Amino acid sequence: MILSCNHISKAFVTGEVLNDCSFHIEEREKAAIIGVNGAGKSTLLKIITGELNADSGDVTISKNKKLGYLAQYQDIDTDCTIIEEMYKTKENIIKTEERLRELELAMKKADAEELKSLMDTYSKLNHSFELENGYAYKSEITGVLKGLGFTEEDFEKKISSLSGGQKTRVFLSRLLLLKPDIILLDEPTNHLDMESISWLEGFLNNYPGAVIIVSHDRYFLDKIVTHVIEIENHRINSYKGNYSEFAEKKTMQREIELKHYYNQQREIKHQEEVIEKLKSFNREKSIKRAESREKALQKIDVLRKPVTIDAQMHLKLTPQIVSGNDVLHVGNLSKSFGDTTLFEDLSFDIKRGEKVAIIGANGTGKTTILKIIDDILEPDAGETVIGSKVFIGYYDQEHHVLTAENTLFEEISDAYPDMTNTEIRNILASFLFTGDDVFKRVGDISGGERGRMSLAKLMLSKSNFLILDEPTNHLDIASREVLEDAIRNYDGTVLYVSHDRYFINKTATRILELKNKKMVNYLGNFDYYLEKKDELTAIYAPETEPDSPDTQSQISSGKADWKSMKEEQARIRKIQNEITRIEEQIEKLEETVAECDADLVKPEYSTNVAKLIEIQKLKDEAEAELEALYERWDDLNS
Repeated sequence: MILSCNHISKAFVTGEVLNDCSFHIEEREKAAIIGVNGAGKSTLLKIITGELNADSGDVTISKNKKLGYLAQYQDIDTDCTIIEEMYKTKENIIKTEERLRELELAMKKADAEELKSLMDTYSKLNHSFELENGYAYKSEITGVLKGLGFTEEDFEKKISSLSGGQKTRVFLSRLLLLKPDIILLDEPTNHLDMESISWLEGFLNNYPGAVIIVSHDRYFLDKIVTHVIEIENHRINSYKGNYSEFAEKKTMQREIELKHYYNQQREIKHQEEVIEKLKSFNREKSIKRAESREKALQKIDVLRKPVTIDAQMHLKLTPQIVSGNDVLHVGNLSKSFGDTTLFEDLSFDIKRGEKVAIIGANGTGKTTILKIIDDILEPDAGETVIGSKVFIGYYDQEHHVLTAENTLFEEISDAYPDMTNTEIRNILASFLFTGDDVFKRVGDISGGERGRMSLAKLMLSKSNFLILDEPTNHLDIASREVLEDAIRNYDGTVLYVSHDRYFINKTATRILELKNKKMVNYLGNFDYYLEKKDELTAIYAPETEPDSPDTQSQISSGKADWKSMKEEQARIRKIQNEITRIEEQIEKLEETVAECDADLVKPEYSTNVAKLIEIQKLKDEAEAELEALYERWDDLNS
């Protein structure tokens, strides 16, 4: 056991958050903390890190174990560049490397007696350097930064000039490079695209320490965690397995709890009826029996009715009128900003009833496409044609549809003046805004609450073509599942951008991926996309353009599919062959370095300065070549 939380309780002025919460984490275990927004997940992480004090209970971390924490929002105040900040994580290795170089220079000038002492020191220091992966630390830094979505051009950017999301990625990179024994991550995927999330999954799965994750990304949790810690009604329940296994167990548990609740309610009602009947007899014995039953009834620990998802948020999307079959035509669309071309010559159609997801790496132009369709932006070339009787409802991740100065009540009443006060309150209640909540200003509520308000207005709009930009951002898992059900049951058409792979898998009937400035069409959900991704990308969005107009024509007509696939396979084989050759060279050079290390400590060479310098030179050359090979190997595998 590496971490233990025992009987943790915490309350704020607004009310109780955690009550007598206990759980423990084993070494190398990957665990998730889940719960609805406001359940206390981030609070629990802050108590574990010591940033907050618990009202009662204690946190125990194994002796000499280091803890690293990534909060949701980072405000790193530094003039360092990204790469300089990363080098700080390897200060000890860098100092060791500098010391090794100093010793090498000293050995060249040393006499026999000094040389033996220097060689002794050098050997021990070099062994420590190797154990700390000193020869590959630069490649390690590059790999982590690229894995989290930074390009080499980004490395020299000052951190102070970055956006909040980029700063969070910098801090995550720094945390992963520091390699603490326990990593605590609060919504780590919020600012990552799909490729970066996939890289992070692989990194965390192979991470030798323990990992605790707070996340609403169910696909991410399914890939990583084997232990789910749920906060519900201020208490903790622990489940073994990933998120899907937890959800299944939770459903079964809730059904059992509901059954016990209803059985108990029936028994309570039966006893109350018997008591009333006994009292009605108005005899001494029957009254005593009634009193005895009343005492027994008072001792019953009355079960609380389990809360279900349906009882939390209600969302039903209903088109006001049916659109024509052709909902949207996009033809030869292109868009650039300055010297940066986002995409060019994109064409696709959307038919009535389709649920289409647009995916792609950050910065490829997904949101730009949505804004062009909704006439918020102008394309550089091409056209978008909206079909007959199509009415768009637009949901943007910045929630521009909301007015910050309005109260929640005013936000609905201004947009729909014909609605009565009762109708407005009922709509807000169905999105979890009750009592005095309806008089909060839009500008004062959380991101998740703004998301729910935008969805409430979208529901009332009765549009038949929904365009959604990251609709699950800031929504908790329960709310995401409600939205999934609403979209699946929606009779209209949906086009959306999302990084939530679980959400895409549940709702999409088609996926459009922006790749290499082109659009690749997948006729299925996210599982189908994963199955066909490499094959279709090689055909329709290769990294290099086709050689001639004839080749382009063949691709567009489907005749060059086989040729393109073969070319891509040849390219991949070439890379794999080079990787194999490099690995063989690395193995030989590592043997050379090991032999040099052995020769440097042989007694017969201890006084032969010329021989020692010769061996050291051979070793330096081998290590320099190794460093170049490590870099190339890393590039080929990225």
